[in-house]
Amino acid sequence: MQKDLTTGSVFKNVLYFSLPYLLSYFLQTLYGMADLFIIGQFEGTASITAVSIGSQIMHMITVMLVGLAMGVTVGIGRAVGAHDDRGAGAVIGNAVMLFLAVSVAMAAVLTALVQPILSMMSTPAEAVPGAAPYLTICFIGIPCITAYNIIASIFRGLGDSRSPMYFIAVACAANIGLDYLFMGALHMGPAGAALGTTLAQGISVVVSLGVILRRKSGIRLQKSDLRPQKSVIGRILRIGVPVALQDGLIQISFLLITVIANRRGLTDAAAVGIVEKIISFIFLVPSSMLSTVSALGAQNIGAGKPERARQTLRYAIIITVAFGLCVVLLMQVLAEPVVALFTDGAEVVRMGGQYMRGYVWDCVFAGIHFCFSGYFCAYGKSGLSFLHNTLSILLVRVPGAYLASKFFPQTLLPMGLASACGSLFSILVCVIAYHWLKRQQKAVLYG
Repeated sequence: MQKDLTTGSVFKNVLYFSLPYLLSYFLQTLYGMADLFIIGQFEGTASITAVSIGSQIMHMITVMLVGLAMGVTVGIGRAVGAHDDRGAGAVIGNAVMLFLAVSVAMAAVLTALVQPILSMMSTPAEAVPGAAPYLTICFIGIPCITAYNIIASIFRGLGDSRSPMYFIAVACAANIGLDYLFMGALHMGPAGAALGTTLAQGISVVVSLGVILRRKSGIRLQKSDLRPQKSVIGRILRIGVPVALQDGLIQISFLLITVIANRRGLTDAAAVGIVEKIISFIFLVPSSMLSTVSALGAQNIGAGKPERARQTLRYAIIITVAFGLCVVLLMQVLAEPVVALFTDGAEVVRMGGQYMRGYVWDCVFAGIHFCFSGYFCAYGKSGLSFLHNTLSILLVRVPGAYLASKFFPQTLLPMGLASACGSLFSILVCVIAYHWLKRQQKAVLYG
């Protein structure tokens, strides 16, 4: 369960850790796409839009929880790198108590705010009857989502990226089966999609807890670890909160773009929703590299090996850029056929193809700043990630999408390109921040 990633080939360690992580993201994205794909087989555009909007909101909540859990991964990783088992146990115990409280509070508050949230999203009237029950059921299930992601963050901090892959595989298989039951056999529509998702997450949590009880990690929890410790929770939050806010702002920017698309009509709303799901699939490699750099970097920094952390960053950037360029080329040719997998509406396919051709460039540029974000998190400087993403969203991404929609009402291509331009701006800020951090490290080292 525990894996030392501070020795041996850096490139091999990147691959060893990132491949299971990549497969986990693949399964998690497949998990999310299954709802949209299956409901498209049994329902019309209104239900597709309802699930698309609802799943975007849930994705935002999930990535914020994952971002907050980054503090757990980094805290455990540093302790493992320093061979401090007691420190790792304290992080695990405090994380469990912290996220239990957070998840219950979120479920209660968000369930009460379903209608205002749909109103803020400018949800088309035809989609509201399906989106409301979808969100209600998913909000109630937030503790299950939180439990899975905290368990996954603990395993990854220990250097084990394989076990979370198996847990999400169980959830994915259960979700697909339950979707066909609830949406196909029982014709429950969007509510069935939400019910299948929530139950599948619960099944995954039960399986993962069973694995934890049977395995030995070398780290034993004591009762004192479950008692909230201000210093430990503070370290988790100092890293996790900026990442959660950063991820939340990114998702808010996506939601704002969805609002802009919703105001263009049901066709554009459906097209943007489908492409957002496809893009989340394409972003598998960049996302896995962010987490890989943060986990491996944290262990190497904890072990006093900063050069290995920098090498991890370099290899991750090379891998994600190579992957991104391949996907860009493929999508210039296959955009419409890929969108058509999710709908038979000719106009939705046409508009979705336009949006895809522009948006897919973000796979290259976002991949680079994702890697930098992971590096900053490993050093406990997650505020730098928050900074570059905030500036990108406020100065480029959202204003660019709004202006593109206003001046190009007949096409979605410029709206897609706005996201890529935002990531280019982030890269500029990241490079400046990286060199600043490097100078700070040299100043500390040499005095």
